[in-house]
Amino acid sequence: MKEIMKSLAAMLKVKTMVTFAVITVFTVMALRGELQPDNVMIIISMVVSFYFGTQHEKMKE
Repeated sequence: MKEIMKSLAAMLKVKTMVTFAVITVFTVMALRGELQPDNVMIIISMVVSFYFGTQHEKMKE
């Protein structure tokens, strides 16, 4: 049981880092003018929604 909890904690940390990395990359690209701000907002909204949606589901279990 403890191994499962450790694995779950490690996965959450990776997901958090990936989420912040994606947000950072798309924000920088938007600031450089490589992407339209509307597109960046859509992408970031989807990533954040997915991240918090999975977090919410795990808390229910």
